Amino acid sequence: MTIWTFSSPKGLGRTDRRLSLAWLPVVALLAVTGGVQADTTGGTFFEDFATLDLEKWYISDGWSNGDHQNCLWSKSAVAQDDGKLQLYFQQEDSAEHDYACGELQSRKRFGYGTYEARFKTDAGSGLNAAFFTYIGPVHDERHDEIDFEILLRNTNEVTVNTFVDGEQHHGATAPIDTPTDEAFHIYSFIWEEGRMRWYVNGRLIHTAEDPILPERPQKIFLTIWGSDTLTDWMGPFSPPDEPKLMEVDWVAYTAPGDPCQFDESVLCDLAKEEE
Repeated sequence: MTIWTFSSPKGLGRTDRRLSLAWLPVVALLAVTGGVQADTTGGTFFEDFATLDLEKWYISDGWSNGDHQNCLWSKSAVAQDDGKLQLYFQQEDSAEHDYACGELQSRKRFGYGTYEARFKTDAGSGLNAAFFTYIGPVHDERHDEIDFEILLRNTNEVTVNTFVDGEQHHGATAPIDTPTDEAFHIYSFIWEEGRMRWYVNGRLIHTAEDPILPERPQKIFLTIWGSDTLTDWMGPFSPPDEPKLMEVDWVAYTAPGDPCQFDESVLCDLAKEEE
């Protein structure tokens, strides 16, 4: 879970994944929401980051998500190199922050289906690397969300959870065989009506069968950020001597009913089990 203080245009104060809209200029508001394309629903895709297609992806740039976040989202902290997406937490002074951090978000929204990403992280107390989906008040929607989060103070485990209308549900933590700063891992979740399943490297780590689950199509996010105040959750912030990296090999979405689209997909494993 990433905590952001939010005050909606309708005056509904809540804890959410976005910042107050009241002071945002039009350009910044379009940036946060991803513009008109965020209203369209996407289909099955596999993104290998051979290039960074900015018609499909938006780089968060020029704001932070609240006082608890000690970095500014910045395009300077996002790169593509050698077929991989690189998201950085790095020293970079701005008016309010000493650090810049990287986030990539899809311009389209995606509904029920299978979401997967293969990535590796550095280690560092006070940092969070996440692969998640989100929709919320900045999109004129309720806050629904599905998370994979690596709290980089402990790269031996992963945290999963959901949010429904701003309330957290189905939280769990699972061990990872090889630390996330030593190897790439594949993180997959299958989102269905009434059921969520989370996998790491094809191994089921958590299931939620519950009518209270996210329902609305959401945007896909990849992100790394830091905090020097959320110490109980993320650990005491340790100023890094060099940039910290979340390196993403690929990300994919498979719509319900579509077959396994690449060999590493958890859907291929599940299909073999059913044979």
